[in-house]
Amino acid sequence: MKKISVVIITKNEEKNIAQCLESVKWVDEIIVIDSESEDKTVEIAERYGAKVFSPEWRGYGPAKQEGVKQTSHDWVFSIDADEVLTTQLTDEIQTLLSQDDMCDGYLMPRKTNFMGRWINHSNWYPDHVLRLFNKTKGGFNSNLVHEAIEIEGKKAYLKNDLLHYSYPTLDEYFRKSNIYTRMGAEDLLAQGKKSGFFGICIKPIAAFIKHYFLKKGFLDGMEGFLISFLSAVAVMVKYAKLRELLKKKDKS
Repeated sequence: MKKISVVIITKNEEKNIAQCLESVKWVDEIIVIDSESEDKTVEIAERYGAKVFSPEWRGYGPAKQEGVKQTSHDWVFSIDADEVLTTQLTDEIQTLLSQDDMCDGYLMPRKTNFMGRWINHSNWYPDHVLRLFNKTKGGFNSNLVHEAIEIEGKKAYLKNDLLHYSYPTLDEYFRKSNIYTRMGAEDLLAQGKKSGFFGICIKPIAAFIKHYFLKKGFLDGMEGFLISFLSAVAVMVKYAKLRELLKKKDKS
């Protein structure tokens, strides 16, 4: 079976990291890129034999790519600290790694738990993410947020779910949303985007319609409505933060 490295980025993830690491303890190498955690994240990671690095924080994409650079093996699996491989997904990956003929990258469905409910619609599922890849064929882009693996080669889809325990409470949702909208605004600024009536007023409405109606968020009950509404608010906040950044730039 081909050897494989796992890459995880962390910051104060002591509530999640053990469950994540337990699901990947079968791999050949675990690389953790930690961003100044003040809790027991690093201690827990080292207990599982992880190699921990703490480079200067430059955004999600650069951090994950730094993790890829630290790996010893060509095959890499990228997983977040609040994600877990199911037994079925593990078996599927191990079967692939034992084969001679593999693609260069693999996408898998990711299922997210929102306030105790598994979300099956709302533009959150199947949410295929590319996480298993041959690092000789590509790696992470430099996006500050919403980073992605870019592969030059053949891709395929896996069948089994990656579980995502991202939002156990609304407090946790708002904590992460504040980070993502700020970094999203910084990305838009770097791209030369503008912020006006369309971004702050029209795009949020379009986001709600997409999540709740087009992506059938109504089938996820009250949680589906909350996801759709909060997603719309996040779009508005991101463009409002972009507007704020543009004003600061004009004054400088």
